[in-house]
This record gives sequence, C-alpha cells and structure tokens, in this order.
Amino acid sequence: MRRVAGLLNSASGSKLHPDTVTIFGFLMHVPIAVLIATGRHNILAALLLIIFGLFDTLDGELARLQKRESDRGGLLDASTDRMKEVLLYSGAAYVLALGAHPAVAAWAVAACGASLCVSYVKSKGETIMATRTSKASYAKLNHIFKDGLLTFELRMAILVIGLLVNRLAVVVIIIAVLASYTALQRLVRISNALT
Repeated sequence: MRRVAGLLNSASGSKLHPDTVTIFGFLMHVPIAVLIATGRHNILAALLLIIFGLFDTLDGELARLQKRESDRGGLLDASTDRMKEVLLYSGAAYVLALGAHPAVAAWAVAACGASLCVSYVKSKGETIMATRTSKASYAKLNHIFKDGLLTFELRMAILVIGLLVNRLAVVVIIIAVLASYTALQRLVRISNALT
C-alpha cells in the first residue's frame, strides 16, 4: 500500500488528502452493505470489501508520506471503521432476517455490538492512559491496546471468507462470539494495566 500511496500522491501532485481517501473508502461500504443485504451478490460484495478494505491502510500510508498524520485524521479513521461495521452487519442482519431462520439475524446484531465493544473498551483504555501520560501522542496511544483475538482486520477477513463461501450466518455467529471474547480480553488487560 505504500507504493500505491506513492503513486496516488505523485499522480495528484500531493493534492489528494488522506481524509478524502478515508471518506471515499467509507462511502464505498454503503453499496457493499446493500449487496450483502440482497443476498445474491456475496462474491462481488467480498471482492469490493477486500478492495475498499485496503483503503484503511492506504489513508494511513498517504498521511505518513505527506507528513499529514493528525489526531483529527485518527479520529476520522477510527470512527469510519466503526460506521463501516454497522453498515455491513446491518446488511447481514437484513438478509438473514429474510431467510428461512430469521432469528439468526440476532447474531448479526450481536456481532455488530460485540465489535463495537472491542473498539469501545480500547478507546476508553487509551483515554485513561492519555490522562495519565499527557505527552503521549495519538499514534502511540492508538497502539497500546490494539491486541486481542479478533481485531477489526480479522473481523473483516472472516466476513469476506463467509461471503465467498456463502456462509454468512456461520461467520456472524463466529464474529459475535469471538468479538465478545476479545472485548473481555481487552477489558481484563486494560484493567490490569491501570492498577
């Protein structure tokens, strides 16, 4: 992605702002969620999810290349990642609710909630650490509690696999369970770090 960022930067004369890439990547998740909701275009949805999922790395590479890394950019990136998940799991819940076993849609809701909890616990831990360490940068704080079993990237990879093999119900159950575990895992780790 560093090479792609370099090419885009050169082609735009350094005028392509990293935030533009972030917003474009987020907006492209709207049609992906619609494709998931139809239940008829899972392979296309998976391919687009891979392509526009890479934008999550591209915006950061472009920001570093242009020396435009900022707290505002970090906030935009993290916030749009959560919004992407809400869109994608909403599409999954919709198509599952229309299926033979509509109760399975609840697992997509649980996957969404658990995924948001993973990020919420991380952000609260970082906020508390920021109050203790006034000189820590956002970039440093953002990586303190990024570990855990099911990170954002892995959740998206599992979703892609589920779309490719047409097993959406199975993967939302896996994501719901493992993301819940990850949220608890991070909560324990952060609690121990704060004692």
